[in-house]
Amino acid sequence: MRLIGLTGGIATGKSTVARMLTDRGATVVDADELARRVVEPGQPAYTAVVERFGSEVVNADGTLDRGRLGAVVFADPDARRDLERITHARIGELMQRRIADAFAHDAPVTVVDIPLLFEATREDMFEGVLLIYAPRAEQLRRMILRDGFSESEATARLDAQLPIESKRNLATWVIDNGGDLRDTERQVAAWWGEEIGA
Repeated sequence: MRLIGLTGGIATGKSTVARMLTDRGATVVDADELARRVVEPGQPAYTAVVERFGSEVVNADGTLDRGRLGAVVFADPDARRDLERITHARIGELMQRRIADAFAHDAPVTVVDIPLLFEATREDMFEGVLLIYAPRAEQLRRMILRDGFSESEATARLDAQLPIESKRNLATWVIDNGGDLRDTERQVAAWWGEEIGA
C-alpha cells in the first residue's frame, strides 16, 4: 500500500482533485473532515474550544459556528495557536486510525488530504506529496466569489499559510489547477498512470 500526502492552499481545488483520485480507486483520508469530527458536540475538543473562545462561536443548535471561529483565529495568531493546541493531537490520532483502516483494505493508494501539511511539517509521513496548485491571484478570486470574503479577509487567510509558491518548491508532484477543469483532469490521469499505474 502506498501512502501519499495531498495538499495545496485555500481555494486551490484539493477537494476537486481528491474526488478525481477517489474515482480512480484511491482511499482518501480528509483532515478537514476529521477536524470537523473532533469538535462535534460531546467531544472533548468541543468543550475545550467553547471554554477558550466562548459561546459566541456556538450556533443555536449547539454546533460550532466554524465561520465565526475562523474569523477569530485568522485575525489573531495567538487564538489560532490555541485552537491548534486543542485540536491537532486529536486530529492526528483519528488520522492514524483512518490510515490503519485503509491499509487493511486493497486500495492501490491511500491519499491523506492535509491543507497545512507543510506548515505542520508532516511531509515525512509520506512517500511523496502531491500539491494542488493555483496562483495566489486565483486563490483570492475564488475565495471572494465562492466564500463571499472581502479582499482583506481572503488575504488574511492566505497570509496565515505558507505561500503557494513555497509549497510548490517543496512538493514531490504538482497538479496545476489554476485553469480549465478538463486540464486538471488530464494532469490527474497522467499522474495516476505514471505513479500508481492501477
